[in-house]
Amino acid sequence: MDEYILSLETNVTCNKPEVVLTILHFNDVYEIEARPEEPAGGAARFATALKVFQSLNPLLVFSGDCLSPSLLSTVTKGKHMVDVLNKLGVHCAVYGNHEFDFGVDHLEEQTKNMTFPWFLSNVYDRFTHETLGHGMVSSILEWNSLKIGVMGLVEEDWLDTLGTVDKNNIHYTDYVETADRLSAELRDKGADLVIAVTHMRWRNDIRLASESNGVDLILGGHDHEYGVLEVNGILIVKSGSEFRYLSKIDVVKDQDGTFKYTCEKRATMRDLEEDAEIKQIVKGYTDNMQHMLGEVLCHTEVTLDGRCTTVRRAECNLGNLITNAMLEATHAEAAILNSGTLRSDRLHPAGPLTMHDLLQILPLKDPVLVVEATGQQLYEGLENGVSIYPDLDGRFPQVSGIQFGFDPNGKPGHRVIAKTVKVQGKSLDRDRKYAVAMKEFLTKGKDGYTMFSSCPHRHDIENAQILSTILINHFESGQIVRGTKRCPAAPLCLPLKVPRVRIWRERRWVWLWCPEWRAGYSMSTLRANQKQKANREFHRATQP
Repeated sequence: MDEYILSLETNVTCNKPEVVLTILHFNDVYEIEARPEEPAGGAARFATALKVFQSLNPLLVFSGDCLSPSLLSTVTKGKHMVDVLNKLGVHCAVYGNHEFDFGVDHLEEQTKNMTFPWFLSNVYDRFTHETLGHGMVSSILEWNSLKIGVMGLVEEDWLDTLGTVDKNNIHYTDYVETADRLSAELRDKGADLVIAVTHMRWRNDIRLASESNGVDLILGGHDHEYGVLEVNGILIVKSGSEFRYLSKIDVVKDQDGTFKYTCEKRATMRDLEEDAEIKQIVKGYTDNMQHMLGEVLCHTEVTLDGRCTTVRRAECNLGNLITNAMLEATHAEAAILNSGTLRSDRLHPAGPLTMHDLLQILPLKDPVLVVEATGQQLYEGLENGVSIYPDLDGRFPQVSGIQFGFDPNGKPGHRVIAKTVKVQGKSLDRDRKYAVAMKEFLTKGKDGYTMFSSCPHRHDIENAQILSTILINHFESGQIVRGTKRCPAAPLCLPLKVPRVRIWRERRWVWLWCPEWRAGYSMSTLRANQKQKANREFHRATQP
């Protein structure tokens, strides 16, 4: 499908020269700085590209995803995009899934400061009966003497990926059903043409064009490759990502009064001069980056151990913290993280943990996916993780929701002690499928985890949450783990009960109960009796 779409990057033409409306479209922008390769993109050059068409009084439409993920959004939580999109002069937009990365309340706070409306027509809060994020359902924009009906449609698939929203609290309406209803309402209000601004996959935009009645033009997002397609007489346009491309859609009125559409693809190349005002905005945020890195995310009661010699050889409290956050955010049954992900190689002392600390620990923009792995594949993954022990190899696993023990003196590939392996407290069923959260890196078979490369994904990469963002949300939700100390003599990783966690919120310490399944590895300080219990369970499990 992707290759087919890419082959359609040609203009859709018509014969009538009278242009009654020009629409400029873009989607999925995360970084405001230019890229090293062409098209360079970048917000400042993109602003210059827009100015070329200023005399045409164009309608500027954005199809979602801007607040996250990026390195800068890890610090600003997307606030930098408020200034950029306002300055670009966006006229309307649809919510993308990544608009919700920092929660609904944060999203609404940002959109209040934006100078244009955001649409979301087919997703509602079950309790308030308001659209999610208070997006507009539909509206008529009067432009160049035309009445333009606008709606914002999304697919159901990416609702499963929203780590900050409980899907059980959401009411979703099929986008074709919604489009038909709203198109009729907008026509009754005098709309000359109806535009569906969407954030969903090609297959869903194609279905919308094929089955809906009343939609004239589909301006889409969510896919990051540029493409133009005509289906059932309806033009579908997706404009790439990262300010690299701009679509110029001309609406022409035929002699019989019908509208037709042409689309021109414009690339944002490095030879474009940077807009001075946007360039200054970009510079201001990048210059302030170092200051922002001092933001305190949380306070810890104990030292977090991120040393290479620890994380690549043993269970560690830092690994526990991060994999617990992965489990919480993805609603998976288990989480596995290759320890090479943790890059700080130092002890993080008790006290404030800053954004700078976080980016030292997790400097890469690592997407987290949920795969469906059989118990056998999960078992093989654990074997791979301990296969090179005690070498300081990045494949050593940090896990949550999983219990297992291994014999470091065993033959590689035969070290994991089968009787000790449990998921969610139950013995591993090698024939059953488990929902396992892991980095995209592992789903590609890296670090020896080839067994996961064939596992089906619960969602695709564009819907993935970024690991650093997951951890930030984990801190803010009050799931910060009280510190751990590992029993160095125990060759077995067994979970111990974690009755409570202590977090610092709003200038006070707060105790919360934490279910045992969330703990994965041991999550509380090992006392002598707990150490003895762990050793007893180890010996009991290894007896024939």
